[in-house]
Amino acid sequence: MRKRRKKFTHAKKKRYEVMFEFLLFGIVIGVTEDLVAVHITTGETITWTMVGIVILLAIPFAIVGELIADHVDFVKVYERMTGKRR
Repeated sequence: MRKRRKKFTHAKKKRYEVMFEFLLFGIVIGVTEDLVAVHITTGETITWTMVGIVILLAIPFAIVGELIADHVDFVKVYERMTGKRR
């Protein structure tokens, strides 16, 4: 008996597209702000080695930010913690 594959619906595809866009945007913004911060605080010129290190450090934080922080409904968490409902 063949296993049925779940359909990859348009809504699910769109959700992944939006998540991927935010992830890329988060990486770009994270790298930019980190490079600016390093340059301002240390006065060093920005090199390709520095860019590589900053990218390696920015990617995990962008992933965590996208997968965890952006998908938490803080109103629901607060309501559960306090026992209040709307």
